[in-house]
Amino acid sequence: MRFELGPPRLGRVRLVAIDGPSGSGKSTLADTIAVELHATVVRTDDFATWDDPVAWWPRLLHGVLEPLADGRPGGYVRTEWTGGHPHPGATVTITPSEVLLLEGVSAGRRSIRPRLSALIWCEVADRAERLARAVARDGEALREPLTAWQEFEDGWFAVDGTKAAAGYRA
Repeated sequence: MRFELGPPRLGRVRLVAIDGPSGSGKSTLADTIAVELHATVVRTDDFATWDDPVAWWPRLLHGVLEPLADGRPGGYVRTEWTGGHPHPGATVTITPSEVLLLEGVSAGRRSIRPRLSALIWCEVADRAERLARAVARDGEALREPLTAWQEFEDGWFAVDGTKAAAGYRA
């Protein structure tokens, strides 16, 4: 995928958001871009849970984005999943780098857009295919919560306007 980065808007860091519905390939795209740009990746899945799909944002903002904007390392406690259940995991330290990729549902939310150097929308158009991909990734036991997650995403993206705001599509 080809795209141009805007100027740094998070201190000296170029912040790139890769957003879109679950099961669309955002993580794979982020991993590919990270190699090409020698970028650091932070995933919204490291913060979100079934019960807290987007309200965790202050943890990312205060723990990672604000310190990086000031040229300091940031950090957070990763949410890890065992058997479909979230629990606190490892502490992750993020050192300042030229490019930070923020990948996952709500990564390109309205409140962060003024700080973004690029916003990429990644979507597999067919909802059933996205669900099948997510179930293949996470396991059949999670079909029901993944279906509920899709319902949440529909409302989130409709209100946030993420797709319309994206400068690039994948």
